[in-house]
Amino acid sequence: MIDRWRGLNFFRSRGPVLDRIWSAEIPEPALTERSPLIGVTPKLSNPPPILAGKDFAAPSVFEPENLLREARRQKNLPGSEVPEVCLLDPDGDIVRALARSGRSRRSAGWACYHTDLYEFEHGDEHFGIIGCAVGASFAVLLAEQLFASGCRLLISMTSAGQIVEQGLPPYFILIDRALRDEGTSYHYLPPAEFAEADPGLVEAVMKAFAAARQPMHRGASWTTDAPFRETAAAIERCRTRNILAVEMEAAGLYAFANARRKPVLCFAHVTNQMAVIEGDFEKGEADGSSASLAVVAIAARAWRRLASRELQNPSREKSP
Repeated sequence: MIDRWRGLNFFRSRGPVLDRIWSAEIPEPALTERSPLIGVTPKLSNPPPILAGKDFAAPSVFEPENLLREARRQKNLPGSEVPEVCLLDPDGDIVRALARSGRSRRSAGWACYHTDLYEFEHGDEHFGIIGCAVGASFAVLLAEQLFASGCRLLISMTSAGQIVEQGLPPYFILIDRALRDEGTSYHYLPPAEFAEADPGLVEAVMKAFAAARQPMHRGASWTTDAPFRETAAAIERCRTRNILAVEMEAAGLYAFANARRKPVLCFAHVTNQMAVIEGDFEKGEADGSSASLAVVAIAARAWRRLASRELQNPSREKSP
């Protein structure tokens, strides 16, 4: 019961089970002089605010199109569209590497109040990229605005911590589902343990990696809002469930993708073992940007082939 009070087993509950949990009177844990909970009697007679009063089908009063309209007006910007394929780079290493090599240019028409968008070419694709958008809420804030501005595929390439070893870091994982241990996803989808990637898109991209002989793992991640609360017990629970890595964006982005029916792919670039050893966080050549761009280019080409097939066969169920 104390574990449930602390929220450790929250994700096991959904639907009518939630009602029983919230209405249950949960006993007060044993308190000591050292406990920070002295004088607190934990009771969950009502669902926490993040789960209360959600109407997932209701439109938002605050829409990204309206925000961008006002931003363009204030900044006197043209109404230009972003590239069809856009990339989120939470660490900012790809953005910095492109800038150092003179390959990127700032997008003059990107109206977002919080970020700059840069454009560049790689292979035969024209990309947009935004750096240093860390965490699910920031990533989804940008996803909403990017798709409102002409984006058709969004790719996230985030640095991640190793949970179940797939080899020596660095290596890549295509995240096919993300444990929803963050807040943003609960504003887009009803409670569930995982936010899922579109399976058709994942399969198409994995086939492209195999054909290109690009090493790629596939599996689940743990999305957290609190990286410095990655405790040994929490890591072990994830390890027993074969969750491969921990990151900060995928669950929110996949919930957005499902709710909005938009194509999103999230990659974990596993670069560290949470700094428990010296010499951690090494990404490789150019801070991992070269390898990351190779992955992104293959994924973009695979998405274009899939989108082309769906246009030729409109009766087929489309990816989000």
